[in-house]
Amino acid sequence: MTPFGQKLRTMRADRSITLKAMAEELGVSAAYLSALEHGRRGAPTWYLVQRIITFFNVIWDEAEEIERLAQISHPRVVVDTSGLGPQATEFANTFARRIGALSEQDIRALLELLNERLKAADRRPKA
Repeated sequence: MTPFGQKLRTMRADRSITLKAMAEELGVSAAYLSALEHGRRGAPTWYLVQRIITFFNVIWDEAEEIERLAQISHPRVVVDTSGLGPQATEFANTFARRIGALSEQDIRALLELLNERLKAADRRPKA
C-alpha cells in the first residue's frame, strides 16, 4: 500500500463510502480504485487527485497533504545516481535490493533519519 492509497482508504472508511460508489462518482472503475489503494497502480494523475479532493470536499492543509501523498506514492521508483559518487550508487542499489528485509520499524527509523538530514542540508548555506 502507498501513502496515498492508505489515506484514500482511511478517508473512505471514515465516511462509510463504498469503493463502488466512490469509483462511480469519480468516473473510474472500482478495480482501478482498489488497485490505487493497494499500491498496484502508479501515482494518480493530477486531474484524478483534484477530483478526489473535490469528492471529499476537503480544503487547504488536507488538500495539500493529499496532493503531497500522491506525489510520493509511485510504487516503482527509479533512482538516477548518474553524476553522484560511487557510494550514492551503492546506497541506492543496496536499499532497492534489500528494502523487503527491513521491518516497518526499521523503515520508519531510516525515514526519520533521512528527513532530519535533509532538513539540516536545507539549512546549510548555499555555495
